[in-house]
Amino acid sequence: MTRRLRHEAADRLKTVTPLRWRRKVSRLRLAGRTRSGRFRTLPDALIIGAQRCGTSSLYKYLGRHPNVAPSLRKETEYFTIEHHRGEAWYRAHFPLRWWRRLAELRGRPWLTFEATPDYLFDPRAPQRVRELLPQVKLIVVLRDPVARAVSQYHHNARLGQDKLPLAEALAAEEERLAGADREIIDHPDSRALELRRYSYVARGRYAEQLERWRRLFPPEQIMVVRSADLFDATGDTFGRILEFLGLPRWEPAGFRNHSYTDPSQGGYPEPSPEVTEFLGERLAASNQTLVELLGDEFRWDNAVRS
Repeated sequence: MTRRLRHEAADRLKTVTPLRWRRKVSRLRLAGRTRSGRFRTLPDALIIGAQRCGTSSLYKYLGRHPNVAPSLRKETEYFTIEHHRGEAWYRAHFPLRWWRRLAELRGRPWLTFEATPDYLFDPRAPQRVRELLPQVKLIVVLRDPVARAVSQYHHNARLGQDKLPLAEALAAEEERLAGADREIIDHPDSRALELRRYSYVARGRYAEQLERWRRLFPPEQIMVVRSADLFDATGDTFGRILEFLGLPRWEPAGFRNHSYTDPSQGGYPEPSPEVTEFLGERLAASNQTLVELLGDEFRWDNAVRS
């Protein structure tokens, strides 16, 4: 079976396998690999966010490159809520070192990576990454934060994690997140459930999140791309990402949107003008700072697409 057919078969299997079963299989595989953790490599690159911006699709595209070995699962969450598990556990998500050595002997570029969207948002992640992976390449995918917030809400609603209507959920965010920042400072191993789940506006304040990473990593290690470019000019954008990572030009058989295991789950109604205005007002200051930081191409048009 060719590489492309294997990937297509894996995608089909994923659509018919319940999430709880997939997670159970992943945990069993990880438990077996942890014993060999010290013989495994660490990642060369991280896709650090943002959530609901296309990281699942980019993980799929990059993971199928012939010179790339993706992590055992997309989101390890090691530098946020799983840090207490230790380095051997984290290494278990990646290939044995001899694969890297074999590529070096053949004179071929080789890379392994993972993608955890919470890394951009969680203030614990930058320093933890810096301590373990000081030379890592970091990829950030950003989407119009109004559209991103609406997408996050509908994702939560589909999973049964938010029972409030959209407008009420947005209005309740400040109260829901009260004290959440203090919690992760006082309790570094906190799972910070409310902060991760109900941060509809907070996650869209990209400028302050990027600045945390830029204080610890030089510009040549960070690439920021627009979600719109990833989906509307996919070939060119993916080519630029490969160049950033030092990988040869290559494209998968197709660039479909992998945001949902089942593509039929992706639709939702347009938000009301009141919701769009509410989000726009609360994100305006951060949006302007982002333009000052990255340039006019990151001036959003507030288009909302699933």
